[in-house]
Amino acid sequence: MKNGNGSEAPKEAPKRFYQAVSIASTDEGWQVLLDGRGVKTPKRLALLLPAKALAEAIAAEWDAQVGSINPRSMPLTKLANSTLDGVIGREDAVAAEIVAYAGSDLLLYRAERPESLVERQRERWDPLLAWAREWLGAHLTPTAGIIHVAQPEEAVAKLGEAVAALDAFALAAANVMTTLTGSAVLALAHIHGRLSLEETWDAAHLDEDFQIARWGEDDEASARRQARRAEMAAASRFYLASRV
Repeated sequence: MKNGNGSEAPKEAPKRFYQAVSIASTDEGWQVLLDGRGVKTPKRLALLLPAKALAEAIAAEWDAQVGSINPRSMPLTKLANSTLDGVIGREDAVAAEIVAYAGSDLLLYRAERPESLVERQRERWDPLLAWAREWLGAHLTPTAGIIHVAQPEEAVAKLGEAVAALDAFALAAANVMTTLTGSAVLALAHIHGRLSLEETWDAAHLDEDFQIARWGEDDEASARRQARRAEMAAASRFYLASRV
């Protein structure tokens, strides 16, 4: 429907149509129930979850809706829908998207100056590449500058093995983390417990924080960063809850 100036009028948010939110265990997984009926994904699949903690967290999102339903306030539900509708059955393709970052991973392309930034990258990022070598068997080679440097095929293959070992729910979370950080290594380091969420975020924004410290940050950039930070936190919470 168009409004008076000829543009599309914003869609009205759907009203909350349920009273009670609960969860239930089935032979196929945990379900979120709205007045006793299981939630469906956009593709009309049953929203089946692998862990009680994740079902409880998603149920809390549905229960927190007041008056109308705001999908933007339901990031875990969104990720679960994405997993069931777009990852399960496509695990190899999603894994390939993550591994594709190997050639341009954030941790591999270093500043040439100033020396203070060069040193900061070395101190924060080199131990993570060492972890990738020791724990994943991926010998990735950093370089100074922005010119693309092909990584050894064996290193990319090892990274691929680590990603392929993730289940669909972990893949969905890792895909979001990799996209937000620009680094498959950082996503895997968080998933494997090498880095906390805060450490992962800080490592991904080392360059940005360096520039902000020197030049400041405008309000629009700050709002975008906060939105990305919230998305990163949701992906981390989604992964951790799916393990319990």
